[in-house]
Amino acid sequence: MKRTLTILLAMVVLLAAGDARAQKTLVAAQDDSPRMMNPHGDDSDAGLQYFANFFDGLLERKGPDGILSPALAVKWERLDELNWKFWLRQGVRFHNGNPFTAEDVKFTFERLSDPNVSEMVNTGKSIDSITIHDDYTLTIKTKAAVPWFVNNLHQIFIMDKEDTTTRDPGDVMVRPIGTGAYKFVEWVKGSYVKMAANEDYWEGAPPIKNVEIRPISESSTRFAALVSGQVAMLTGVPVELYDQISKNPQLEIVSKPARRAIFLALSNAPGTPMADIRVRQAIYMAIDEDEIIAKVMRGQAAPAAQIPDPPTIGYDAELKRLPYDPQKAKELLKAAGYEKGFAITVTGPNDRYIQDAKIAEAVAKYLAKVGIQATLDVKPKSIFFPQVNEGILQFYLIGWFDGTFDMGRTYAKLGHTRDKDRGFGELNGASYSDPEIDALIESTAVILDAKEREKQLQKLNRMAMVDKIVWIPLHYQMDVYAVRKDSQLNFQPRPDRWMIYKELSFK
Repeated sequence: MKRTLTILLAMVVLLAAGDARAQKTLVAAQDDSPRMMNPHGDDSDAGLQYFANFFDGLLERKGPDGILSPALAVKWERLDELNWKFWLRQGVRFHNGNPFTAEDVKFTFERLSDPNVSEMVNTGKSIDSITIHDDYTLTIKTKAAVPWFVNNLHQIFIMDKEDTTTRDPGDVMVRPIGTGAYKFVEWVKGSYVKMAANEDYWEGAPPIKNVEIRPISESSTRFAALVSGQVAMLTGVPVELYDQISKNPQLEIVSKPARRAIFLALSNAPGTPMADIRVRQAIYMAIDEDEIIAKVMRGQAAPAAQIPDPPTIGYDAELKRLPYDPQKAKELLKAAGYEKGFAITVTGPNDRYIQDAKIAEAVAKYLAKVGIQATLDVKPKSIFFPQVNEGILQFYLIGWFDGTFDMGRTYAKLGHTRDKDRGFGELNGASYSDPEIDALIESTAVILDAKEREKQLQKLNRMAMVDKIVWIPLHYQMDVYAVRKDSQLNFQPRPDRWMIYKELSFK
């Protein structure tokens, strides 16, 4: 009897411990903070990854491979060049109890066109009509062929029509109500975001019941919070602290080659030096990318020969970087009529990418060695990105990965001549313009056969990176995280670097 009681008591203790672990709060430090909680008002990675915990899209990208999977839509079909049909998940409810229906999808996509609440206006304007067949079936028709339309739907988060239209707009900006795996608890700007598991989530309640995210932009402060045990994990391990963290027996480094390419964008305005392909080649060959990786990135990067990464449709494994050859660069400048060089400004952010300001500084120094008088102009991202959006820069450093995993969208947004009415070139910050590039970008959009379209996108990629040098690729970042071993956290990085907490659990 005594033995039986002992066993029962032990079982109770184990069950209690398991329940305690299930209820344990995860406190994580992220290097980005949200600007708002309106899921259409911020299309940056920093914002989208927060929204993805409170809201769902019609589709989602799952796990370490980013596989496009059903979410609020269980099935979809491209009917022709313009029409996409969706069958919606039934029985889903928003956090306020309202049922999810096709009306919410229609409202969401129409809302994208409103510049007062949306940074996704071009996506909204690309839609011609939305036809609701019943509560759980609808067709979306685009104005022109958008082959990557469905690939982007994990970033378009569905809002409750009734709630959004009746709630105070200011409240909508700060208190998210979606269908996501976590319900909003509290947000104190600059301090923390708290969320609790949605026990009625359509995919099943997430393993971790409470999450507190502390946005800490300053790297040493983020590191101190980890070492002291204030947080269980952190994102964005700075390269200068990599060795220190990896040698700490209490901490574990988790890394993944990033999809984000760091590159240089150039203007080709007529009458300027960079309108000459020989000058563009000279700038490319003047930059010692291997040294940047070794000294500036401390080895935490991989050289890039193009902007798309291997999972992206249109990536071309045959493309190679131009060699580092400063002597050849000088010869090209001389042949182009710039033997004595010319003046140029190297612009970039100083608080957005890993070592961004130091990379820009290194580029300026390399250009000076071949006779180009480079002036460095690095600034906060809050100032830099509006200049990119305006298309007023000459030569700048920026990073990019395409959330749709489709190179056609990358070139349409970054490489096409700026055309606001048709939604092209919105992030073409140097106002690069080439009719051949434009024509090829537009021609790929109407190709329905997937293999043929990928073939044409690779042709576009080769033309842009070799024949035209639309951009000068530098490297792919390494995404590096740190986790406290005593947290017993199961964590695998995603290819988009988003922190989706329903995918995490305690051991």
